Amino acid sequence: MIKRQRSQSTLCLLVVSLIGLLFLVPAFAPPALASGKTKAKQTKQPPQPKKPVFTLDKVVEKARVLAKSPYQPPKDMVPKWLLDITYDQLRDIRFIPDKSHWRPDGLPFELQFFHAGLYFDRTVKINEITDAGVVPIAFSTDLFNYEKSARELKEKIPPNLGFAGFRIHGNINTPNYKDEVAVFLGASYFKSLAKGQVYGLSARGLAIDTAQPQGEEFPWFREFWIQRPDPHDTNITVYALLDSPRTTGAYRFVITPGTQTLMEVDCTLFLRKAIDKLGIAPLTSMFFYGENTNQRPKDSFRPEIHDSDGLMIEMETGEWIWRPLRNPTFLQVNAFEADNPRGFGLMQRDLNFDHYQDLEAHYEKRPSAWITTKGPWGRGWVELVQIPTDDEIHDNIVAFWRPAAAPIGQPLSFSYSISWQYPDDKHPPGGRVVATRTETWKLSEKKKYIIDFEGPELEKLQPGDPV
Repeated sequence: MIKRQRSQSTLCLLVVSLIGLLFLVPAFAPPALASGKTKAKQTKQPPQPKKPVFTLDKVVEKARVLAKSPYQPPKDMVPKWLLDITYDQLRDIRFIPDKSHWRPDGLPFELQFFHAGLYFDRTVKINEITDAGVVPIAFSTDLFNYEKSARELKEKIPPNLGFAGFRIHGNINTPNYKDEVAVFLGASYFKSLAKGQVYGLSARGLAIDTAQPQGEEFPWFREFWIQRPDPHDTNITVYALLDSPRTTGAYRFVITPGTQTLMEVDCTLFLRKAIDKLGIAPLTSMFFYGENTNQRPKDSFRPEIHDSDGLMIEMETGEWIWRPLRNPTFLQVNAFEADNPRGFGLMQRDLNFDHYQDLEAHYEKRPSAWITTKGPWGRGWVELVQIPTDDEIHDNIVAFWRPAAAPIGQPLSFSYSISWQYPDDKHPPGGRVVATRTETWKLSEKKKYIIDFEGPELEKLQPGDPV
């Protein structure tokens, strides 16, 4: 069972101009220069691009070198007593918004940080990429308010503890306030949302052996490098170094928030050991029950509880697949074989508040996440894992791309984008299923299916047109 986590770019600035001096001799010298002497005239050449301070190649090299050494698990990164605090104590440790990174500079994005403790048993290195180079962002208890039940903890916190993760704030909803646009926290988890939405499903850097008998391995981002934005930037870049017992990886996320928040992702993996099930571009969500669930809690007033209600896939052939999600009584794994799929995603299509009746969770405002592949991905499977759950606090849905081959000794590179969006931003051009009803005939015990379709092409049909 996967515990839920409750709780982006520009190249370096062009800062150096190369000034060339060009000496011109006039065709006819004026009397003052009759002796043959000429006066130099300076002309400026266009600014030349400065070599980037930090690039994805540097993270790739770090991952390559790291993969040659045995995995070193994190040890004693967080004091044991801090791991034993209560949920209320962790909740009472709050980052001070006025101390957001870059706020004094009035930049389009700001950073806030998460405190380690309880579930968050390790800290990560977080660096800022500036014109001068890479600068570590230092931890300090002065960045946090230790309130109520956490008040007595402040004096015990090690001065060099470090952060558990970070969140990015920007003007996604209004020009006058910077809301959260993305979070990187816990293992290789991250999440985002579009304008007007609330957090829902998550993504991960990598999934390893999900739903396998030997148990799942959770890679984690050891270190981040975040590009300091320009005053007029509309996106922000995050680099990350991934590590686990059997693999390392280098990642770049270019994050552009908006009515659709787009994350452009490039990753390169180096396998230390063989991996049976490698999950690329994994998405993690929750489905407790929906409108077609027969067995549901008897004492719940909410008609539906889910972050996503279906898996959608676009094949290279143009075929579209829609698989409604369910909360199974036992572990269920489905594989959809494909060559170079165009995309897949976990969608939240039902945006009707009346279908959820939850004024706190607002499931009708949860984002859909659509993966668009870039370049050849080869042969493999889109795999859907559905895990039984008896509570909405557990993420029980996982979807990812499983390549048919994951060889050791050579880098594996993938590029894709994640669109955190509303469901109607991506759907089949012809039509889609919007409702399915069933009926069993008692006399023959046969089952009848009534399926409703809608779509722009279907709306053009006239009565009597062949289908």
